[in-house]
Amino acid sequence: MIRTRFAPSPTGYLHIGGARTALFSWAYAKKHGGQFVLRIEDTDQERSTIESERAILEGMSWLGLTWDEGPFYQMKRLDRYKAVAEQLLAEGKAYWCYASKEEIDLLREQQRARGEKPRYDGRWRPEPGKTLPTPPAGIAPVLRFKTPLEGATTFDDLVKGPITVANSELDDLVLLRGDGIPTYNFGVVIDDWDMGITHVIRGDDHVNNTPRQIHLYQAIGAALPVFAHVPMILGHDGERLSKRHGAVSVLQYEEDGFLPEALLNYLARLGWGHGDDEKFSLEQFVAWFDSAHISHAPSRFNAEKLTWLNQQYLKEADNARLAGLVRPRLMRLGVNCDHGPDLATLMGLLKERVSTVVELADAAHLFFVQIEPAADELRAKCDATGLAAIRALGDDLATCAWNSDAINAALKARAKENGIKLGQIGIPLRLMLFGTAQTPSLDTTLFLLGQAETLRRLNTALPHADAILSV
Repeated sequence: MIRTRFAPSPTGYLHIGGARTALFSWAYAKKHGGQFVLRIEDTDQERSTIESERAILEGMSWLGLTWDEGPFYQMKRLDRYKAVAEQLLAEGKAYWCYASKEEIDLLREQQRARGEKPRYDGRWRPEPGKTLPTPPAGIAPVLRFKTPLEGATTFDDLVKGPITVANSELDDLVLLRGDGIPTYNFGVVIDDWDMGITHVIRGDDHVNNTPRQIHLYQAIGAALPVFAHVPMILGHDGERLSKRHGAVSVLQYEEDGFLPEALLNYLARLGWGHGDDEKFSLEQFVAWFDSAHISHAPSRFNAEKLTWLNQQYLKEADNARLAGLVRPRLMRLGVNCDHGPDLATLMGLLKERVSTVVELADAAHLFFVQIEPAADELRAKCDATGLAAIRALGDDLATCAWNSDAINAALKARAKENGIKLGQIGIPLRLMLFGTAQTPSLDTTLFLLGQAETLRRLNTALPHADAILSV
């Protein structure tokens, strides 16, 4: 059975790059009827936080990338790493290194000064005929792996193809730090082995780690997984993705009013493609997904394209679902949605005109709270003739049947009777009732606002409009 995994470090939020890696790993497992494992690599105790862990789990859940096993935590597996380390030590494949941090820092500084690649020089590596110094007091040793000194390591990457690295380019990897905590490369190999991971899909910043990990797999007698390294995501300007490009928490996209299916669709197209298809469901993505169509080049994040895609999903979204997303946003603003138009019906009117749930909530807000228009805008859009027509319209609306057709007929009749264009009534009326000149069709908008509320708002707004126009 194919088994993939996503293994974030809880030292920060789940960002766009991590979410795409999780998506690709999840989809590959689902495509092949396999299993997807979630592992939290929390060995960086100084930077790991409960808040970051919670944000990762909530982000995964919001995206709908459910895991079949886990989450597993590395800090709960220390005994396992120690056991494998002792085995490697007993087999002569690892050794204790007593070089202090200051000593290693000096070594690297000297190597850089000579124009050499900074690397451990093997001073504590046991070799035939080599006499090691007496271990110094007060130094907690690290356990290092005896990297092969000759030959080369080759692996066939599903994305990048064959990659070969000379073993002489690699120094002796630290397996356990002085406090007994495993390093990334050691922990990840033991975890993937124990958890039966068959395919490792991750960012291409890990390519350089792969030869080291292959050595460890070989040393413990484990079968190698298949590796697939996905190119990184860049900003729209070709620079490394940062917060200014949109590299924020996945949960921030939820807060900003994006739908999870829109974000997943966009992430799927970042570095992978299926012909010219731009919009597709998660089910279609799983059915289509393969490593052969993962791009070899970095992708560029385009916030405008994501927003456009979100707009398309909003148009198709179920109105009741959208009402459920908008209601808590309105409640946070102190808006009582129980007194006013049906929220789900309102979503059907408004969703065609917005790009995010935030914009949808802003548009819905106007139906529950009357906003005074800006004086300058009302003065620019309304004159005495238009105001007189709107005042007379109030009587028309008080007696007409309350449906869109009747309201539309009343608007047209009033404009004709007063000898003005419909816009000379419609635009200032929108401003007076909603505080904005931009609303959907006025007849439908007034119908949803309700007859009593429309007349109440109009009676409230007319004296204010008189005052503004008299200045």
